[in-house]
Order: sequence, then structure tokens, then C-alpha cells
Amino acid sequence: MTARARAGLTALLLAAAGFAPAAAPPPLENRIPALMKDGGVPGLAIAVVRDGRIDWQESFGVRDAAGSSPVDENTIFEAASLSKPVFAYAVLKLADAGKIDLDAPLTKYLPGDYVEDPRIKAITARIVMSHSTGFPNWRPDGQRLKIAFDPGERFSYSGEGFVYLQKAVENATGQTLDALVRRLVFEPLGMKDSSYSWQERFEGRKATGHDAVGTPRPLRRPAEANAAASLHTTAGDYARFLAAALVGAGLRKETAAEMIRAQVHVDEACQNCVTSKPSGRLSKEIGWGLGWGLEETEDGTAIWHWGDNGGSGFHCYVVGYPKRRLGVVVFTNSVGGHGIIPDIVTAAIGGRHPAIAWLDYERWDSPARAFFHDVAARGEPAIAAYREKKRSDPSSALKEPQVNRVGYWLLGQKKIPEAIAVFEMNVADFPSSWNVHDSLGEAYAEAGQRDKAIASYEKSLELNAGNTNGAEHLRKLKAAS
Repeated sequence: MTARARAGLTALLLAAAGFAPAAAPPPLENRIPALMKDGGVPGLAIAVVRDGRIDWQESFGVRDAAGSSPVDENTIFEAASLSKPVFAYAVLKLADAGKIDLDAPLTKYLPGDYVEDPRIKAITARIVMSHSTGFPNWRPDGQRLKIAFDPGERFSYSGEGFVYLQKAVENATGQTLDALVRRLVFEPLGMKDSSYSWQERFEGRKATGHDAVGTPRPLRRPAEANAAASLHTTAGDYARFLAAALVGAGLRKETAAEMIRAQVHVDEACQNCVTSKPSGRLSKEIGWGLGWGLEETEDGTAIWHWGDNGGSGFHCYVVGYPKRRLGVVVFTNSVGGHGIIPDIVTAAIGGRHPAIAWLDYERWDSPARAFFHDVAARGEPAIAAYREKKRSDPSSALKEPQVNRVGYWLLGQKKIPEAIAVFEMNVADFPSSWNVHDSLGEAYAEAGQRDKAIASYEKSLELNAGNTNGAEHLRKLKAAS
């Protein structure tokens, strides 16, 4: 496709999808590099699906900010939680083949005491794939897995649930996750560059992840497959999967319809509703099907999912409209990725996407990012200027989570005194929040200020006895005395 032809892609996609924005957005190939620069994203790969095929695919930037190797169509990315829909698709194919009953207790396939709670017998494949197990997203290090609420009661996003389902399916079929998904998904769809565990053929092709300040992260080569998070793939491979999912390829018609039917609606205030308190207000537009998030808007039903392997530095996103057979896949090698992905999705396929607001990532041009850059450059004078502006114009004040993010970005840049000052300001502004005390404790610990760290963690636990992460950090701090 020529540059001139690609320049008209956005308008063509929007017209085909039935969307009519007031003004056509800039061509994607011009817009994306500018967004990457502003958002601090070294590398990005994108694929647009239209009418059941990859209509446009492009790569931008470099695999590693410390080098010059370009991202190309063969570059391997961590798919992070985009791993989940692929595994769920394999489970649905097993259900169609009569190998798995979506509504049978998983204890039928994995006997034993996976969790010391009789409610484990209520957890089914359907409940796992719709994120209503009652499990946390991930259990705290060194602690046993627990069920926080009755399975099926409400939504709470959980990677642990998918790992449990993985173990049950592997035990039931006698196949490893990689072998199973390769047979049921990868091979039928021609996904030649995808695996849940590290392959030697990926060596020299994988992008390096980057933290919020652009520092390369250590390259991860997962030896063990994890259904929730370890998929390695290319944008092209994942777009092939998206094209198949949009039409339910290989699934019974009834199963495909069930996959995109809302099994549960999410709480407006939380994704992980075990560690965060639900508001009790269910979203009318965001639900969860079987493996996929769902958006139900005036534009129709869309399937979507986000990925965030923050520790290794990868952000990614996928969204598509089954009726229009239109969608987009975006992979980035930076935790700044979700700051620019919304603009890319809108430019690529149009529509309104309430899920993006629900995820609550900071945009590349947000006031919080501007504050972070100012503090990173000027330190305490920037914090003093923010305080003064907030006093004179209360509407300019950042929200508690936004200030907390700024503190963590500063920690990531090893600007520890500045991070402590930001966290201390957040504690002063929101003294009844257990989370701000927990974050300040982490910063004090990073600075070697043990007594202050202990006091902060103790205050956090006083406000929220269920803060298991804080309790573990406090235990380690006291044990080191």
C-alpha cells in the first residue's frame, strides 16, 4: 500500500463502519509517531481488521530505546492480559467438543484442595471467564489463595481465576496449555509466531519493555506458560485471532453468541474489586462475556481487552465490532502505551469506547503527566507551584490516584526525595485513604527510612485491615530490625 493510499485509510474505515466524525483525523502513519514521542513510547505495532482480514498493518519506532533495531511485522511483544481471550477461545472449542462443561464445577476436572474454602465447588469455567470467581487478581507473595466473595456474586478481574482454569483444563485433557492452544487456535488460524512459553525462534526478535520514564526493562523469557499473562505474539498474529473471534470461527453459533453476551456487568469504580471497594453502581455499557470485555453503546456491541504487564514494560489493547467485522490491535513496548492508545483506537475505527475511561489510565497530555515532568525537572519548586495553583484554583487539583501515579513515576526514575514529597502531599490531602499511606510507606522504605515506613504501613492497615500487601511489607520491615 502506498503512502498516499494509507493516508486515506482512516477516512475509509470510518465511512465503512458508519461513523461520521466532524473532521477526519490525521492519517495514522503521521499521527502515531507524534503520539509516541509525546507519550514516551519507543515502539509500536498496529493491525486493523476489516471484513475478516488484516486490512492494514504497520510498525513504528524501535524495539529498544537503547538501540536502533526497528519494530517490524516480525517483532514479538508480550500480549499481557490479551492472553486471556485466546485461552478462553480454546476452552470454548473444548466445550463445543464435549470435553469441558462450562457450568460444571472445576473441581470435577481438578480434584483436591486448590483453595481451603468450600466455595471452590461453585467455581465453573463460565465464572472464571467472566471474572466473578471471588479471587484476587494475583495473590500476595508467599500467601495462600483465598476467595473474597461468593463465586458468581459480582465482577472482579482475576488472573488467578484463569490460572485455576488452565490447571483444570490441562488435567482434564492431558495436554499442556501451549500444546492445547496450538492445536485449537494457533494452527487453525495460522498464528505461526505465538506461544505462551519462550521459544528459541523468538530470540533477537522480541521488543524490550520500558518503564514510565523510558528506561528499558530486563527481557523476560517465560519458561512456564500462564494462561492469564504470558502469551508472546505479533500484531499480525493477534489480528488473525481477532478476525476469527469477530465471526466466531470454529465455534458453534450458540457458543459464539454466548461468548459476546454479557454474563456480568462491571462495577463503575473498580476493576479489581477485592482490594478496592465496589461502589455498587453497575455499568450499563461495560460488561464481560466469556473471555472478552464488552462495550454496549449506540455503536453496537464491541469485544475488547487490555493488556498491562507493567513490570516488564508492555501495554496493549484490542477492540472490535462483530457485526461490522471491524477492529484494531495495538501493541506497545512501554507503560506509557495506554496513554496514547485511546487516540489511536479512535483514529483507526472511530466509535465511543467507555471501557477506556473505566480503565482510568493517564493520557499522554493529562495534567498529571505535566506535573510529573515538572517535578522531575524542577523538584520541590514544582511541588510548591502546584500547591499554590491548587489553593488559588481548586478545580486544578489532581485526584488522589493521579497524584499517587506521579509519585510512582518519580520512584521509577529514582527521584526518591521528590517521590516522597509528592506522596506526603497526597497523605496531607487525603489522610483517610489507606492507599496513600501504603504508597508513602513504600517510598520511605525505598529511601531506607525504616521507622517512617513502618509508621505509614501501620496507619494504612489501621484504615484497611485487608491491605495484605501492606501487611507483608510491614512484616518484612519489622523482621529486618
